[in-house]
Amino acid sequence: MNILITGAIGYIGSQLVQQLIERNRSMDEPHTIVATDIRDEPNFALEDHIFYEKMDVRSPEIAELMKKYTIDTVVHLATIVTPGKKSNREFEYSVDVGGTENVLKACVESDVNRIVVTSSGAAYGYHADNPEWIDETHPVRGNEEFAYSHHKRLVEELLEDYRHEQPELEQVIFRIGTILGENVNNQITSLFEKKRLLGISGSNSPFVFIWDQDVVACIIRGIEGKTTGIFNVAGDGALTIDQMGEILNKRVIRIPAGVIAGALFFLKRLGLTQYGEEQVNFLRYRPVLDNTRLKEDFGFEPTYMSEEVFRRYIAKNL
Repeated sequence: MNILITGAIGYIGSQLVQQLIERNRSMDEPHTIVATDIRDEPNFALEDHIFYEKMDVRSPEIAELMKKYTIDTVVHLATIVTPGKKSNREFEYSVDVGGTENVLKACVESDVNRIVVTSSGAAYGYHADNPEWIDETHPVRGNEEFAYSHHKRLVEELLEDYRHEQPELEQVIFRIGTILGENVNNQITSLFEKKRLLGISGSNSPFVFIWDQDVVACIIRGIEGKTTGIFNVAGDGALTIDQMGEILNKRVIRIPAGVIAGALFFLKRLGLTQYGEEQVNFLRYRPVLDNTRLKEDFGFEPTYMSEEVFRRYIAKNL
């Protein structure tokens, strides 16, 4: 099998490449792995069947790269999760949505058989009328004011179009919950590191967690298996902000949504924070992912429940 990975030096991408390298060492017919990213150099050692190509997902040259290595499976991980301070919405759209469209076109042009895509629970959006548990039949609505969420919705709409227009390109889509692991560091984990936890008045702010190695295992199963479809990826159960506070032995401070939104509105425009008022709904109306289809249809059982993932994370990091 010839596999091309976009975003291969990202948090999940680098772990995926390393796992595939280790699998190759015990295989009679190892995979050809073509890792791509925008960095100049890889963060892994090159060896037999392992290649690195500097490549922007927006580049028209990606189709030629697929043809060069006779790629049959693409793993599309490239996305902007946490924008830099100098980032802007136009650039983020060009990578998240434009880049995905470019990869899909290249797949069709290069006769790729299968694409595995990491989407997110954020694609469902942060809405007051979200059900208590969201399964894969729930509409993907995103939030236009929240770039990452909105772009995940647009990407999923692109994928749906390709399922109808290019059914020969098999799709495996993972809508992933909050990823935790031994080395994860992002805007969500920063919430847990503060002296007190921030809560929104009237909201339990439930989280579903998944261990990073389970995400990697899902992707590998998506590469090597036969099953296609859309799957929520999360551990069993959910944790409210109060339950996390108890585990961390930290007090939860609840503030009215309007107060936080107003403060973030001004702080962002003063250049004192990169996060705006859209972050309120991010905490207030979190989509809680039902993983039934992942277990029953995809055949993957997460190693840890959400609470176990959280406890493992804090044991390693806090």
